[in-house]
Amino acid sequence: VPLQGPRASGAMDLAYVCEWEKKPKSNHCPSIPLVCAWSCRNLIAFTTDLKNEEEKDLTHMVHIIDTEHPWDVYSVNSGHTEVITCLEWDQSGSRLLSADADGHIKCWSMTDHLANSWENTVGSMVEGDPVVALSWLHNGVKLALHVEKSGASNFGEKFSRVKFSPSLTLFGGKPMEGWIAVTISGLVTVSLLKPNGQVLTSTESLCRLRCRVALADVAFTGGGNIVVATSDGSSTSPVQFYKVCVSVVNEKCKIDTEILPSLFMRCTTDPARKDKYPAITHLKFLARDMSEQVLLCASNQNSSIVECWSLRKEGLPVNNIFQQISPVVGDKQPMILKWRILSATNDLDRVSAVALPKLPISLTNTDLKVANDTKFFPGLGLALAFHDGSVHIVHRLSLQMMAVFYGSSSQRPVDEQTIKRQRTAGPLVHFKAMQLSWTSLALAGIDSHGKLSMLRISPSMGHVLDMNMSLRHLLFLLEYCMVTGYDWWDILLHVQPNMVQNLVEKLHEEYMRQNAALQQVLSTRIVAMKASLCKLSSSTIARVCDYHAKLFLIAISCTLKSLLRPHFLNTPDKSPGDRLTEICSKITDIDIDKVMINLKTEEFVLEMTTLQSLQQLIQWVGDFVLYLLASLPNQGSPVRPGHSFLRDGASLGMFRELMVVIRIWGLLKPSCLPVYTATSDTQDSMSLLFRLLTKLWLCCREENHITEPDDTLIDECCLLPSQLLIPNIDWLPINDGIISKLQNKQLVRLQFGKAPGLVGHTVSSQFDAFVRAPGQPKIDHLRRLHLGAYPTEECKSCTRCGCVTMLKSPNKVTAVKQWEQRWIKNCLCGGLWRRMPLSYS
Repeated sequence: VPLQGPRASGAMDLAYVCEWEKKPKSNHCPSIPLVCAWSCRNLIAFTTDLKNEEEKDLTHMVHIIDTEHPWDVYSVNSGHTEVITCLEWDQSGSRLLSADADGHIKCWSMTDHLANSWENTVGSMVEGDPVVALSWLHNGVKLALHVEKSGASNFGEKFSRVKFSPSLTLFGGKPMEGWIAVTISGLVTVSLLKPNGQVLTSTESLCRLRCRVALADVAFTGGGNIVVATSDGSSTSPVQFYKVCVSVVNEKCKIDTEILPSLFMRCTTDPARKDKYPAITHLKFLARDMSEQVLLCASNQNSSIVECWSLRKEGLPVNNIFQQISPVVGDKQPMILKWRILSATNDLDRVSAVALPKLPISLTNTDLKVANDTKFFPGLGLALAFHDGSVHIVHRLSLQMMAVFYGSSSQRPVDEQTIKRQRTAGPLVHFKAMQLSWTSLALAGIDSHGKLSMLRISPSMGHVLDMNMSLRHLLFLLEYCMVTGYDWWDILLHVQPNMVQNLVEKLHEEYMRQNAALQQVLSTRIVAMKASLCKLSSSTIARVCDYHAKLFLIAISCTLKSLLRPHFLNTPDKSPGDRLTEICSKITDIDIDKVMINLKTEEFVLEMTTLQSLQQLIQWVGDFVLYLLASLPNQGSPVRPGHSFLRDGASLGMFRELMVVIRIWGLLKPSCLPVYTATSDTQDSMSLLFRLLTKLWLCCREENHITEPDDTLIDECCLLPSQLLIPNIDWLPINDGIISKLQNKQLVRLQFGKAPGLVGHTVSSQFDAFVRAPGQPKIDHLRRLHLGAYPTEECKSCTRCGCVTMLKSPNKVTAVKQWEQRWIKNCLCGGLWRRMPLSYS
């Protein structure tokens, strides 16, 4: 039964739109095959053509945005001489392929790991032969999400690895990188990227009789083969399928092809519709790794029909004559592969774009039944955009309507008169290209003016669920992102302020159920996830600071411990860092020197320059410990940043270990110690703080047995401000991203190249107390260096947490390089870096 009434339309709404600045003569003219692609790190790439006023020629542009800062668009002249026909992100979401109508394929990657700076490094070409389909080779990683197991405790059961072979492997089974493309003249071309940067390219005809290929798509089989589907664009011709095998022989790339069963669309054999839909306009495998299901769309000027086909093994009946001669044949029926139609739609308005789900949801009968019962639909719907500006989401197997969105120009169905009047009003705006996000909770569409629209898609397709169920759906997808490492921005679109507390607690519970090894792997990712959730509610905003400080602490602790070297090379099993942790947790003495005596000081000997170069990081540790202890007496106010550390035994334990290391280093080089401003000259600030920190740590050392700090400790902490100057901690800035402005479900209008003003954002105003005001000196959050009020150095900031750091390293010392390597590719929270304009003050 198709959905009726408000439910179907409540399933999708516009989150934001971003358009180009209106010039008197608009020079962003839509290229006819406008394309876009969405990466698992929530970067969107799309194309437009730029008209040049004087010379009347076109520049083919590629634009890349991250969904959190859509106005900060990076536009690059692609250097393609003809229209760009394909864009494809790789599985890691950080490299992009573009192909054009002249047979050129380019591979783009980030310059200096910056999401708003790209360069074209390698490529391949089939001269003058337009590319119609393009894909990266498969890397052999395939997961399946089991909705039926969404209540299971083990991540391995919910998200299981599917046995899947890479398209091509290097020595030792490592997948080889590369891409495959199909051209209009029926050639298939494969390029392999060798580890040394060399590109091996080979081109082969798909079959002996080469014919025109108007549409094509590429998919992969579990056995490591590639399947190519082609159509010449006419619905009276068959849709052909080919198996392609790629191998490397004597340092050369070799391609073998063989023909697979073909099919005719059913609408052409149906007498009622015989010549109604002359052209095949869309041909897509339902997923890159599902070569046995294909989606076809045939159209005429005004309408379309969509069909879904599946490849099945079937027995071939054998005539009795043969069965007497050869009993072997009689025992076992010979099997053949045959395409069978799964489902078809009725006549629809003309389809302008198709978007397929990327969420690898398991499609077994039990999974489908549980998904239907719990109303969990991500990954089950595919989106169709129509020429009247509307978008439908239909079920990927039954093609039944699940949700509908009426665009600006497509009025809801009304009486005949208005429809007639509307038709004459001029061309309607509709999506030329569409992509679903990796969790299917958001849909991006690019219309014929190059405007980007971001749609929210409800996980339950608009069905009203109780709070518990809604949380479970979002939690399941958050866990999926945690396991895969994908960005979870599109899930945050659906988090309401009243869900935050619950989601954070449940996420933590699920995480604690995993085995120790997996917990270690995911330890920083879950902290980053909690931080991004806490941003969305005013009651949890102060905890964002704490989570970011915790990520920083984990990173510093790992770096400083990794600098310790065993004194003799053939030392026993434990590294000095592990032994430090063990001794500090075993010896609960409150006197720092008594703990220090138990360590082998020779393991801590470092060069003087190294120790000096670490001073800023050491200073942060010292300042933070002092800040925490001084804020213990007024712990009744959880709005202050730092509050959650007072009950966090693990973090306090880390600080305690670092204090011991710093104390030993201070004996070697006193100038690397943290600087405190004390009221008396004789006071030993380090040992005072260590004593108080140890007492606090003893209160919450065991997670399930936390005691309140006693009055004497609180009294001593009350005295701290009179003994030492309490430092200001530089918390991370409130993020300037879009996500927190989208919660009240009001449409946000943006413009490319123009940052929006932060008007009416309630959450940030409470937060300004902790963050530096404009005009105050800026700080490099990761190197803890002061940059001055008007920085002269180029900086980069994180797209997710807003943390700022200098692009170029001012240091040459190896230890500092080791620290900087931790966040050269991504921020400590896992976010992408973007270059900041110099005037960022």
